[in-house]
Amino acid sequence: MSPETSLLELVAHASFVVQLVMLALLAVSIVSWTFIFGKYREIKRAEANCEAFEERFWSGIDLTALYRELSRDEHESEGVENIFRAGFKEFARLRQQAGITPEALISGAQRAMRVALTREVELLDEHLPFLATVGSTSPYIGLFGTVWGIMNAFRSLGNVKQATLAMVAPGISEALIATAMGLFAAIPAVVAYNRYTTAIDRLANRYETFADEFLSLLHRQAHTQ
Repeated sequence: MSPETSLLELVAHASFVVQLVMLALLAVSIVSWTFIFGKYREIKRAEANCEAFEERFWSGIDLTALYRELSRDEHESEGVENIFRAGFKEFARLRQQAGITPEALISGAQRAMRVALTREVELLDEHLPFLATVGSTSPYIGLFGTVWGIMNAFRSLGNVKQATLAMVAPGISEALIATAMGLFAAIPAVVAYNRYTTAIDRLANRYETFADEFLSLLHRQAHTQ
């Protein structure tokens, strides 16, 4: 194998196990990048939705009118909209019951919003465990391929009387590609996981703050009915 050997030629001449490791890392990397781009769009959409809804909510619009508007919209509600709808729907349902106390009204709305908030955060967290797994395991998978390739490279020298660096260099080079691919898959996954976890935590805090503020409005309505 000449010094001008390309990376593709190194991969083509690698052992079956090393090629299998490289193929697995390539597939994992493709799936990881798909989730990274998809989660980026999802978080940005959730942030924009939260900003737009809170602006409408605090604009002085009647809550009943806002609920009806969201219920008849063609687009599917998400994020903070679902939290509002869950709380207001439960509040309106319980208020129709005779003899219901204000405390029961508030407690029911709070439970409904808590369930909706948990569901929305779980949706945002989807696929993040996969990115965490890729970030923590890919380097070791690549290292396994490297160790296997280097082991084969030195084992091939067993029947050679005079070993030279030129004889083992190609084998070592193709083995090290597995480590590089492992890092290539792991680094973006770790960076994306950390950034998205922080962004989702911020969104979850905004959801909780909105739920508390909305609950205060419902508390006043419950005691003035």
